[in-house]
Amino acid sequence: MYVYDTVTAAINGLRERGYTMDFNQKGFCLECNGENLHVEDFDIAEVYRFEGPSDPADEAVVYGIEGKNGKKGILVDGFGPSANPLSADMIKKLSYHAHHN
Repeated sequence: MYVYDTVTAAINGLRERGYTMDFNQKGFCLECNGENLHVEDFDIAEVYRFEGPSDPADEAVVYGIEGKNGKKGILVDGFGPSANPLSADMIKKLSYHAHHN
């Protein structure tokens, strides 16, 4: 596992290792360029959690995502007050990895 001081450094490190797609959350799946990956369609290979020293809005998690289709990408998500609404299955998958790495 790599160690990064900032969200930007984590993103750049993942990109250097082939995580080139930018995933967005859509509640029940991850989306990139019109393609949807449901919970069972991807694995979380790397997780980097960043906590702001004084502002909860600075809290973020950077995920290195590997699709079962071979595509690799990045998901950046806020947690706490800035978290996006997600399905129960997506919350379970992302939360487990954010707290166990």
